[in-house]
Amino acid sequence: MANIKLEGDAFRSGNDVLELTKNQRDGSISESEGQASYNKTVRLRDARTGKLADFTTHFSFVVNALNASSYGDGIAFFIAPFEYELPDNSFGGSLGLFNAASNSNTSLNKIVAVEFDTHNNSWDPNDNHVGINVNSIVSVATVTWKSSIRNGSTANAWISYNSTTQNLSVFLTYADNPVFGGNSSLSYKVDLTNVLPEFVRVGFSAATGQYTELHTIHSWSFNSSLEVENQVKKKNKVGLGVGLGVGFGVLSCGLGLLWFIYWRKRGDGDQNEGLGDDLFMDDEFEKGTGPRRFTYRELTHATNNFDEGGKLGEGGFGGVYKGFLSESSTEIAVKRVSKGSKQGRKEYISEVKIISRLRHRNLVQLIGWCHAQGEFLLVYECMPNGSLDTHLFGGKIMLTWPVRDKIALGLASALLYLHEEWEQCVVHRDIKSSNIMLDANFNAKLGDFGLARLVDHELGSQTTVLAGTMGYLAPECVTTGRASKESDVYSFGVVCLEIACGRKPVDPREEQSKVRLVEWVWNLYGKGQILEAVDKGLSMQFDEQQMERLMVVGLWCCHPDPIIRPSIKQVINVLNSEAPLPELPSKFPVPMYSLLPVNMCIFSDTSLGHTGSTKDPTQCSCSSCSTYL
Repeated sequence: MANIKLEGDAFRSGNDVLELTKNQRDGSISESEGQASYNKTVRLRDARTGKLADFTTHFSFVVNALNASSYGDGIAFFIAPFEYELPDNSFGGSLGLFNAASNSNTSLNKIVAVEFDTHNNSWDPNDNHVGINVNSIVSVATVTWKSSIRNGSTANAWISYNSTTQNLSVFLTYADNPVFGGNSSLSYKVDLTNVLPEFVRVGFSAATGQYTELHTIHSWSFNSSLEVENQVKKKNKVGLGVGLGVGFGVLSCGLGLLWFIYWRKRGDGDQNEGLGDDLFMDDEFEKGTGPRRFTYRELTHATNNFDEGGKLGEGGFGGVYKGFLSESSTEIAVKRVSKGSKQGRKEYISEVKIISRLRHRNLVQLIGWCHAQGEFLLVYECMPNGSLDTHLFGGKIMLTWPVRDKIALGLASALLYLHEEWEQCVVHRDIKSSNIMLDANFNAKLGDFGLARLVDHELGSQTTVLAGTMGYLAPECVTTGRASKESDVYSFGVVCLEIACGRKPVDPREEQSKVRLVEWVWNLYGKGQILEAVDKGLSMQFDEQQMERLMVVGLWCCHPDPIIRPSIKQVINVLNSEAPLPELPSKFPVPMYSLLPVNMCIFSDTSLGHTGSTKDPTQCSCSSCSTYL
């Protein structure tokens, strides 16, 4: 609670909740105003790189009218400059956010808020509405709030911001056991870079006027993609991890900043656990930052000795197990590479050396690694909603159109980072729906970098080993074995069509004309009937223009000629309606293409396979090539 700043009439009540305005025990509760905010700065954007954070906040609250027939005025979640304070005389319809002076000169304001308004003022559409406010008490977007104010029911709200789409969305529910599936009750497109500074304050505000009610916050969490990166390098200390979690009442013990600090000495009885001929990996991996080395004992304890009951799935080179790190109260997923698998060992090395250096909100975070007892173990953040394919094909949860749209844009954002924004180009080589994980808010996170390769930005395709998964492989990869940014874009296009159509890229059960997803959708496109391929599970509840954009972009990405395919930057521009749709041939093109211009190094590889198979990894000695094989 020490990390919460209380202003005005806000106070902490005896039952460990926050009261934002006066309650009936205080006597008169009219013309009351109060704020409760986190008293440390929250980074909204990186001024150096210009990158804006994605964030999600979830809170439960009660607005209690005490059975009165007239009540007011409401509660709001706000983001403002850190120096922002509760304005004087901001009671009533101003909700504790503005006063007469700031309302009359909105150009001076820098604040974004989501209001849960309970009183119909002259600028409001009605009483009981949810509104998104930008620099003004007058909402830029509203929706009627079907509230349960009189009986004081508990509401749950999720507010999310996607910096790629610039979409601020709100989801509100009174369900007893609420589940957030990425849906929204209200949304508005706003570039927060133009409104708010780099560092901000986040919190709640509420007010009463002539009419009154009680405003109570019961729980709160806030998560942002811009994490503070602390790089602590000491000989016998592995790392310092920092996590921000805010919560109180029924969801946690107290309100404030939770510091998860873990110290780990080298060894701890592990000296004889490792593989003698793999000790070189320790030195290589420790050069990176972020992920840390775990002991084998830690991971067997975290996974209950790799209990089959906690198995999350089975990959090509081993199983994935759910685990729990008690020292940091963190859920993890542990990938256990099959013993004796040379290809698994190769992928393990590739994954640690590549993904440990990458930082992006749409990439699965590697937490740590371990090679001991003849095994290779990778530790990831746990993705509570599993992989995309389980929802599209497994009937786990029917994904709504807004969620599917968000997933496609999130995956595109991850590829833009890999292909163009990081210091080297990363070719993933295995983009598919089963490698796209979904976090608690159904944000897409690309994982499984075991086949990924580093390539200098000016170079083209850089491997002659067939790698990937059939159905997602670009035709030139099957013919030549060469992987490139263009072949990644092809795989992305297949996933776009999967998201839109809800079916796998190849389905032998379908009639002949529908077996191959890309060709089937392309033929419908040529007939002007592309929307007939849309997943029937959506029951026509989708934006037709946006859906058509996604499907046409998917076909564009899947053009047999890699030279005609778009860059991932072009993809994002079209999906965001910032560029027109391409004109594609009415018939599926014959797969005859020109080889990409390439400064090519040939490696000696002895076997091909479904996910690739090569000799032990080495780096090419060619001065122009930085590819790892």
